[in-house]
Amino acid sequence: METSLRYSKSLRIHAKEKLPFNSKTHLQLHGELDTGTGSPTYFSAMIRHLFPEASTGLGVGFHYDKRHKLRCHLRGKKEFPLRINKLVTFNIKGRCDFDQHFNQRNPIGAAEFAWNIMNFKEDQDVRIKVGYEMFDKVPYMQIRENNWTLNANIKGKWNLRFDL
Repeated sequence: METSLRYSKSLRIHAKEKLPFNSKTHLQLHGELDTGTGSPTYFSAMIRHLFPEASTGLGVGFHYDKRHKLRCHLRGKKEFPLRINKLVTFNIKGRCDFDQHFNQRNPIGAAEFAWNIMNFKEDQDVRIKVGYEMFDKVPYMQIRENNWTLNANIKGKWNLRFDL
């Protein structure tokens, strides 16, 4: 099980588990607990399938949270390597979630460049992402160093994650 501490407006504990069906398909379960209130923030279950020969992934599942209740999720990601070793990529990703009656839609889509720097320093890998969220029209960035991740966008929204 993968666990992390996440902070934006409050400290949350996040847990994720991947249960494989085969080498390309798995069930991904994840949820979050707000340490300030002691209550769950959300729970999600999604079947994800990878198409490694096309550098593509697709997912479908359900998401339950205290604000929107039960939602259906569809997501996809396509990676275009810009170098043979795949250390620099151009990614297109999207997600759409629907209410339980398939009426209310919330689309999210982004295009981003990702640069993975292996052994930046000894035993230290770094990933830098710069992207643009198309529906909200917001540029964003991510810097990841081994267990630490900082996400920020141009509107001043940010969060910090530490993988345990």
